[in-house]
Amino acid sequence: MRTPRTRRVLTLALAGAACLALTLTAFAAGGEAAVSGMYATFWALVPPVVAIVLALITKEAYSSLFIGVLVGALFQCGFAPVDTLDTMLNQGFVSAIEGNAGIFLFLVLLGIIVALVNASGGSAAFGRWAQRNIRTRVGASLATFVLGILIFIDDYFNCLTVGSVMRPVTDGHRISRPKLAYLIDATAAPVCMIAPVSSWAAAVSGVAADLDTGVSGIELFIQAIPYNFYSLLTFVFIISLAVMRFDYGPMQLCEQNAREKGELAAVQGSDDGEGNPKGRVVDLIIPVVILFVLCTVGMIYVGGFFGVDAWGGTENAGSFIGAFGNTDAFIGLPWGGIVALVLIVAYVVARRVLTFKEAMACVPKGFVAMVPPITILTLAVSLKNMTNLLGADVFVQNAMEGASQGLYSLLPAVIFIVACLLAFASGTSWGTFGILIPIVVSVFEPSSTLLTIGISACLAGAVCGDHCSPISDTTIMASAGAQCDHVTHVSTQLPYAVTVAAVSFVTFILAGFVQNAVICLIVGAVLTVGTLLALRSMNSKRA
Repeated sequence: MRTPRTRRVLTLALAGAACLALTLTAFAAGGEAAVSGMYATFWALVPPVVAIVLALITKEAYSSLFIGVLVGALFQCGFAPVDTLDTMLNQGFVSAIEGNAGIFLFLVLLGIIVALVNASGGSAAFGRWAQRNIRTRVGASLATFVLGILIFIDDYFNCLTVGSVMRPVTDGHRISRPKLAYLIDATAAPVCMIAPVSSWAAAVSGVAADLDTGVSGIELFIQAIPYNFYSLLTFVFIISLAVMRFDYGPMQLCEQNAREKGELAAVQGSDDGEGNPKGRVVDLIIPVVILFVLCTVGMIYVGGFFGVDAWGGTENAGSFIGAFGNTDAFIGLPWGGIVALVLIVAYVVARRVLTFKEAMACVPKGFVAMVPPITILTLAVSLKNMTNLLGADVFVQNAMEGASQGLYSLLPAVIFIVACLLAFASGTSWGTFGILIPIVVSVFEPSSTLLTIGISACLAGAVCGDHCSPISDTTIMASAGAQCDHVTHVSTQLPYAVTVAAVSFVTFILAGFVQNAVICLIVGAVLTVGTLLALRSMNSKRA
């Protein structure tokens, strides 16, 4: 365990290194921008590593991410001060805000809707109902998991909706906010990655559409589902963990404090309150249903289900899957969210649980509640932009092509590890499989089972690395949904994610030789449960 003094020393050392890098800018400014010699090298992955290490040491996300962006800009610009500042602002922060304006809007809309539901008393009423009907901590954990599985359309929508609905339930059963954040995060991306109708399926299909695989992009995605061991074994892990009533690592202390002392480890100001005493469970259910339906309609509308799509084509009219394959969640979700907000305001006013003035007072409250995740997301995307400028994708592509020599049957396991590391360092699963899928297709024969397993390994590794990364947008959304400190969420879920990743790695090694999804899944499930039993036994002996 690191002492506060050790943390201070490590923080000062890293801060000193950053200051040294800034000092070097004085010697690099020579009237013309220096060309970076770090493009497509290991140095391209250093900025996110710096940010991640700083975040885990200092438990502070904002400055850690900012320093990561700074280091990336310094590397890109050869330590030239003016160019570094320009790159940080224009290709970092401004680009991040422009590229994610739609999802920022959706976050604000969702924050307002959550504030409306809380003020109407719907959340509190649902919490009271759940206390009567969900009587155990196991039941509360499994209910959170099931709701996460049911909302498979989009990971952002999943994280924030499940969090707002289940917080009263888990709080009532003294389940810590970090545990709630883990349950949200461990279902959001994994379920989207195995659901044929989701924004993630659309993204994978789009990447694979023009590649020589012998099948369409969506068919390749569906074929890969049974071999997506990380996603499937994560579900086995969650259920086993809940039934065994067992936790380990940093999560164990959080759960112990929640259970014995009532300390939920929630962020300041996250108390939902009792709201209007006239509120009923229906005042939560109806807004959630309205939001779910309209966000789904928004996604397929943008994809062209009702006629001309957002890109000018008409080929997806009437095709649900085709519309999802052509949609843009950054447009579809705000489209559905803004219509849903208007209808929900009309509903709560018509129900007389809130006046129109009280409903409008929820607008700034919802915006303020979403400022922390928006800030972290802006910094995280800026860091991803710096990593892209440094050619991390080219470095990984070169490494993968070198690894493919002489490791044919083991290659799915190698692909899984590479995808994990790339997604962890970059914080993006979509970017990871966007880089790796074309490489995987070029390595394997189009008609071979190993191609399917390799694609699955790529997708599973992308989800795993994204799940572990502090700079992942899905991880940030899970923290926001649970109203849990972001760094606490990352540090508590990391041992769980790494456990499933280790079992998945072994399973991918087996899959490279056996090439049978059922056998591999059975072995993986047995290994998952067996690992948890061994950890529980070791934990009991220490106690």
